[in-house]
Amino acid sequence: MITNYEELSDMQIDVLREIGNIGAGNAATSLGMLLNDNVNIKLPEVSITDFNTAMDAVGGPEVMTVGVLLTYHGEANGMIMFLLDMEDAKNITDILVCEGNEEEGLSEMKLSAIKEIGNILGSAYVNSIAQITGLNIEISVPYVAIDMAGALLSVPIVEFGAIGDKVLFINEGFYSSCYELASEVIMFAEVETLETIMERLGLGG
Repeated sequence: MITNYEELSDMQIDVLREIGNIGAGNAATSLGMLLNDNVNIKLPEVSITDFNTAMDAVGGPEVMTVGVLLTYHGEANGMIMFLLDMEDAKNITDILVCEGNEEEGLSEMKLSAIKEIGNILGSAYVNSIAQITGLNIEISVPYVAIDMAGALLSVPIVEFGAIGDKVLFINEGFYSSCYELASEVIMFAEVETLETIMERLGLGG
């Protein structure tokens, strides 16, 4: 019986990495459709890590970051958080939203565009879980916030910290002929969901 991420075997961790890889590939395809462009993805770095290491990877707890949080539920339950630095968030929304001269920061329209991107990318990752397991999963409406990385990451820490501090951390990079976009993705599944995924794949404890 699995009680936290630290009890996963190497083979079970490899399955989670594969889910992350499939999700990143799905995300590149979905982003390309949204931007009407041929979007490629650099080889994603997928690891099981703790919250502090994830925080350091995005630049430290005090770096201003755009976060998109979604939860998924049904036959699998958990959350996905996308983290973008401010510059990447501005660049990607400039492609989607034409507002002329824009003051510093992100307008409401651009935040709405980021929410839509988060919804599309979140669906891509949830579909990766469904694709490999056959589970029926639904996704919530995304929540967008601009804050220091430490504040944003406090949400999953509070929500899931009681069952361990390990998460599936994905560092992904998208690029086309005219732009590059880096994103960090944190995926967390409830313990019961971890067990269900492994059982579906014949890797139960």
